[in-house]
Amino acid sequence: MSRITPLVAGNWKMNGMREQAAEIGKLAESLEKDPVDGVDVMICPPATLVMPFAELMKDNRIEIGGQDCHPLVSGAHTGDISAEMLADSGATAIIVGHSERRADHGETDALISEKAQATWRAGLVAIICVGETNGQRSYGLTLDVVRRQLKNAVPDGATAQNTIIAYEPVWAIGTGLTPTVEDVKKVHDDIRSVLVERFGSENGGGMRLLYGGSVKASNAAELMSVENVDGALVGGASLKADDFLGIINSYKS
Repeated sequence: MSRITPLVAGNWKMNGMREQAAEIGKLAESLEKDPVDGVDVMICPPATLVMPFAELMKDNRIEIGGQDCHPLVSGAHTGDISAEMLADSGATAIIVGHSERRADHGETDALISEKAQATWRAGLVAIICVGETNGQRSYGLTLDVVRRQLKNAVPDGATAQNTIIAYEPVWAIGTGLTPTVEDVKKVHDDIRSVLVERFGSENGGGMRLLYGGSVKASNAAELMSVENVDGALVGGASLKADDFLGIINSYKS
């Protein structure tokens, strides 16, 4: 296992109503009764649920994060939410640059970099997503794409304390397909090398690198055992406490 404390984070995407508090409550209760030591746990629900979930988990080990933010503190941006607003609601981290934001809203690496800096400005941790499409993969461009995203989407001020990198091959998100363990290792090793070269051994070598893309209980142990994989960014499997717990339990000694 990695010397870095792993993180298993759940991205609920556009799913969840207040009644889903029962699921996070069930997850918290299970982890309290049967703790999984040496791993951090986070849920990133829709913005409407950040505050109630943060209040529910204020005396619990489960952290609450946001799924996106606007680069500015405030202003005439109807429908947007700032990093400061998420911090005020109880979030400790924000996902930025998810492939669905890139695809649905045309987000560029430059914009993602601004959002990461906004996240830091609010005192939160930026979970910066990178990953290639199936077309890019088929042309053998995976490492080129990921390196470009790391160069342009990760700001110069990134440290091991304020930044987490999540590698999510776009073709594996929600499809049930996953790269081979060898593929994951190759990409994560390359990400680590790029980060160490740019940010030094302390910061580049200390940033948590999460894998995301059809992670489930049945494949989590194998994926989480890969060198330079410091946890997971989980989609659909994080919506149910039992499914998510199965992934967290892959870290049981």
